[in-house]
Amino acid sequence: MKSKRFVLTFPPEASGEPITYNLIRKFDIMVNIVKADVSPGHIGHLVMEMTAPKKVLEDGMEYMRQHRVECVPIDRKITYNKDLCVHCGACSAVCFAGALTISPQTAELGFDPEKCVVCELCLTACPLKLFRIDIG
Repeated sequence: MKSKRFVLTFPPEASGEPITYNLIRKFDIMVNIVKADVSPGHIGHLVMEMTAPKKVLEDGMEYMRQHRVECVPIDRKITYNKDLCVHCGACSAVCFAGALTISPQTAELGFDPEKCVVCELCLTACPLKLFRIDIG
């Protein structure tokens, strides 16, 4: 079994269809929804982890392509240099996934890589350029 994260983008005409349900029912893919913003009639975005044998994942991705759902694997990760961080919060202000937060108790930056969707907004928001993308 292989687990992999994906960013799905639904066109307005597919946003009301039971795509995720069919991945589970028809393909027996285990899904874990990490972040979702999907409404009927609008472009939707969904970040989810899918677990299944490689061939089953490929079949599920083909099913999504047939329904015009873009499926992009997240095979990169964001890292940053904690030691040089001044905790200004500029990166947390642009992090819609909630991976970067400022602690109300300590006023220090916290990073939860499990929530990161690698949107890359932190790369340009950080005035000290402390963020980088690692491929892997």
